[in-house]
Amino acid sequence: MNARKNAGKPRLINYPRAGRKGIRRWIPSWRLVCGSFFIFCIVCAAALVGFYMSVKVPQPADFALAQTTTIYYSDGKTKLGSLSDVNRTIVGLDKIPENMQHALVASEDKTFYENSGVSPTAIFRAFINNLLGRPRQGGSTLTQQYAERYYLGNTKSYLGKLHEAVLALKLDASESKEKILENYLNTIYFGRGAYGVEEAAKAYFGVGAKDLSLEQSALLVAVIPAPSAWDPAVSPKKAKQRYERVLRRMSEDKWIDKAAADRAMRNFPNANGVRQIKNMSGTNGYLMETVRREMLRDGGFSDTQIATGGYRIVSTIDKKMQDAAVEAVDSLPKSRPANNKVGLFSMDPRNGEVYALYGGKDYLKEQQNAATQARAQAGSTFKMFALTEALEQGIPLSEKFPAPARMYFPKAKTEIVNSGGADYGMLDLIGMTKYSANTSYIALNDRVGSENTLKRAEKMGLSEKTPGLNGNYGNVLGSASVTAKEMARAYGAVANEGKMAVPHLVREVHAANGSVLYRGTTKTERVLSAQAAQDAVVALKSVLTNPSVAPTVARKIDREIGGKTGTSSGPVSAWFIGFAPQMVTAVNMYQSGPGGEEQKLSGFAGVRTVFGSTFPLDVWTKYTAKAMKGMEKMQFTQSRREKRIQERRRQQEDAVREEKQNKENTGQPGTPAPEPQPAPAPAPAPEEHPEPRPAPQPGEEGNLAG
Repeated sequence: MNARKNAGKPRLINYPRAGRKGIRRWIPSWRLVCGSFFIFCIVCAAALVGFYMSVKVPQPADFALAQTTTIYYSDGKTKLGSLSDVNRTIVGLDKIPENMQHALVASEDKTFYENSGVSPTAIFRAFINNLLGRPRQGGSTLTQQYAERYYLGNTKSYLGKLHEAVLALKLDASESKEKILENYLNTIYFGRGAYGVEEAAKAYFGVGAKDLSLEQSALLVAVIPAPSAWDPAVSPKKAKQRYERVLRRMSEDKWIDKAAADRAMRNFPNANGVRQIKNMSGTNGYLMETVRREMLRDGGFSDTQIATGGYRIVSTIDKKMQDAAVEAVDSLPKSRPANNKVGLFSMDPRNGEVYALYGGKDYLKEQQNAATQARAQAGSTFKMFALTEALEQGIPLSEKFPAPARMYFPKAKTEIVNSGGADYGMLDLIGMTKYSANTSYIALNDRVGSENTLKRAEKMGLSEKTPGLNGNYGNVLGSASVTAKEMARAYGAVANEGKMAVPHLVREVHAANGSVLYRGTTKTERVLSAQAAQDAVVALKSVLTNPSVAPTVARKIDREIGGKTGTSSGPVSAWFIGFAPQMVTAVNMYQSGPGGEEQKLSGFAGVRTVFGSTFPLDVWTKYTAKAMKGMEKMQFTQSRREKRIQERRRQQEDAVREEKQNKENTGQPGTPAPEPQPAPAPAPAPEEHPEPRPAPQPGEEGNLAG
């Protein structure tokens, strides 16, 4: 009854459409479409008006660029250091030369005095960039750039870009062009820790803003888009290109005549040197600089963002482990030569997170990082690449190769000599790795192909541009000059069953509002089969039983460890690289001359010749003992080879026990089964001496490089 009463009454929204049947009942009328669109427009307009009214115009002192980016240890609470000094002095526009004002307008926004503060083109470009996941771009107007300073680090989202645009509109409506220009010049970052033109003038030229010349003004404006990268002390060529661009634009816009521009182009101003950030001193300076470089390279951040964004960076560096690394290096004898350098790089091979890094004693005194930048010849640590290539080709651990004291190799056209002149007879892959036998490893390199050893090294992370890296038969003896970081990554792939991680110090980057802007990658890439990696671990574990190595390690470390010593010809470098399933650490020692040239390592503290099993092993052992204290004692996955060996030993032991039991039960003398005896081990070399190697081919010898 009620349904019949209501059937004839008109509805506010006629949908589904009354009186229609079939699909026509569900097609909205043009009245409904137009009405819905009209209501949508009203709602959007009201929302925009409300949003516009809610955005407040900040004062220059409120801007986010005054916030300092801070780095924390892996606990996220303990401060490691900060990445910038903040120097800012606000001055009135009357204290800023007109040449400086005109240079800025000509370079950054030629329509500044005419536009309304917003560039629709820039907004559309930002929308497309966000849509495609491309890097963020700033607004093209000065007002938008100024607004962007306030929302720095938060403009990757659509809401952030909308905030920026609305603020630019309100700034243009509420402030005069002169005031906007004044605020911009007092808040923009010029690099060198300088915010605003007054501090920039002091940092670059040692004068106040009011005393800036045309040439000095043009140079300061030239570096604004990328102050750290285009600083004339960093990139003079790029700085000059940008400087000339500013002067051309000033001439084109009639701020100066062409004659003045031409004169200025011939008179490029001299800038002061870059002032070091005081809090970059000591060993932590290397950590902070490595974090900064990583954010630039992998995170897509700019120098300006890092210096002014007020970010909170959580690093992967464990404070206890970092302290242990510094203490281990500092424990070296005081008689150590001043130009003797040590690098230490320690990481988790499962995800690439760096536990600790020792790059030098004081970053402010020497900027070259001994662990990530300095290169030293790999020596016998390079043998791991031939070992893994052999295993990958199917050569078993039991395969034996001749290991005489001396052996002439026709292909290499040279005689190879074992360390200490030791004659080992025949050695399998385990034995030749344990005793680092040069002759057998050259024979192995001949068998697998030295070019394949080269390719294996490249697959496990070495660049094809690595100095000294080549396909010669002597490459297995370590002529390539590598970094501790590169070798830790490569050995980490063995420890992690063939999967290589990307070393990184940045775990997370948080914006000032707490949002996460970036996370370091923990992905791994398979570069070696699991079986080959497991077999390689068996061989590398044997190194820790070598009489020249075992006593040093066994006294302090009670866990399963694999590793390799390395000493180059000369020696010009010495290494120890050791690993457990959850940690790999590379320690190198080298010596450089006044010009950074490679030098022979000088003996000290009673040690005549520095080998990998001397000071590098000492540093590694002291660090590892403290760094791994409290860590779970993890076991490597046993390889099939190791399982077979252990099974045979168990069978032999069972046979001995059974024979003894039979003798006791019968009371007869019987013939006792012989006790299982290990294969006789060759007499160890007194120490890992510099390995003689083939005459170097062009480009074979590696030098220390920055």
